[in-house]
Amino acid sequence: MSTFTVEDLRGDVRRVRRDRQVRWFVLGAATLSILISVLIVGSLLGEAWTFVSQVEIASLWTDGWFPRRGMYDVRTIFVGSLLVTAVAMLVAVPIGLGSAIYLAEYASSRVRRILKPALEILAGIPSVVLGVFALRFISPDIVQRLISDATQFNVLAAGIGVGILTIPLMASISEDAMSSVPDTLREASYGMGARKITTVVRVVIPGAISGLVAAFIIAISRAIGETMVVLIAAGGTGGALYSLDVTGPGTTMTAAIASQAVGTDQVRGAALTFQSLFFVALLLFIVTLLLNVVANRFVRRVREKY
Repeated sequence: MSTFTVEDLRGDVRRVRRDRQVRWFVLGAATLSILISVLIVGSLLGEAWTFVSQVEIASLWTDGWFPRRGMYDVRTIFVGSLLVTAVAMLVAVPIGLGSAIYLAEYASSRVRRILKPALEILAGIPSVVLGVFALRFISPDIVQRLISDATQFNVLAAGIGVGILTIPLMASISEDAMSSVPDTLREASYGMGARKITTVVRVVIPGAISGLVAAFIIAISRAIGETMVVLIAAGGTGGALYSLDVTGPGTTMTAAIASQAVGTDQVRGAALTFQSLFFVALLLFIVTLLLNVVANRFVRRVREKY
C-alpha cells in the first residue's frame, strides 16, 4: 500500500506555476490601473491648485465662461452640464426603460435576437455624427419648429442628441437587470391572477431596482461626460453667457475643455487659461465620483439577493 506525501497533495508543478503566473499578471494589471488613475488625478491637482491659488475671486462669478478674457464663471458650465444632462435623461430614461421592458417581458426570443443588437448598434454611432445630426435636423426641424424663438445652436437640441446617444446604454443595462429577476416571482404573480403589466410594475421593476438605478447613474455619467454633441450643437465653442434658457446657446464642462484645447496654439488668452482646463477637469472628476459613490450606497441598500 503506497503512502501519500505532502508533495503529492500539492498537485502538478506546472499547473501551480501557471496559476501563480496568472495571479501575478492579474494583480499587476489591477495595480497598474490604480496607478494610472492616481497619476491622472495627481496631474489634475497640480495645475488645478495653480488655478485656484492665483485666480481672482471676482473672475469666478461673472456673466459667463470666457477663459481667454479672464472670465471663469464656473456656474455657467456647471449649470450647462446639468441642463444638457436633464434634457438627455428626459429622452433616454422613458425610451430606454420602455425598450428594456418590451425586450425583457413582451418580446419573443426571435424578436429579441433581432431588436437588441439593432438597438445596440446605435451605441456604435460616433458622437460627432450625432452632433451634426442634432445641428442639422433636431435643431431646425424639431426644436425651432416647436419653439419659434429658439436659435440654431441651442442646449435643447444638444440635450436631445445626447439623450439619443444614451438610449442604448440605458436600455441594455435595464434589460439585463430585469432579465435577472427569477421567473418564479413572475409565476407567483400570475398565479395570484395579476395581469402582465401589473407583474411588470409591481414585481419585476421592484426586483430589478438596483440594476435600474445603476443604469440610470451610468446614463447620467455618460451624458455629463459627452463632448462632441454639445460642442457641435450647443454653440458654446468660444465661451457662453450664463443662462437657464435651453433654447439658446450654451456649453458644458466637457465642451469647455474641448473648445479651449483644440490644438496647443489655441490655449491662449488670460494667464490662467491653460490651468482652467485642469480645474474644470477636476470638477468633472469630483462630480462623477460623487455620482458613483451615491449610486453604490443606494444600490447596496436596495439590492435584492435571489
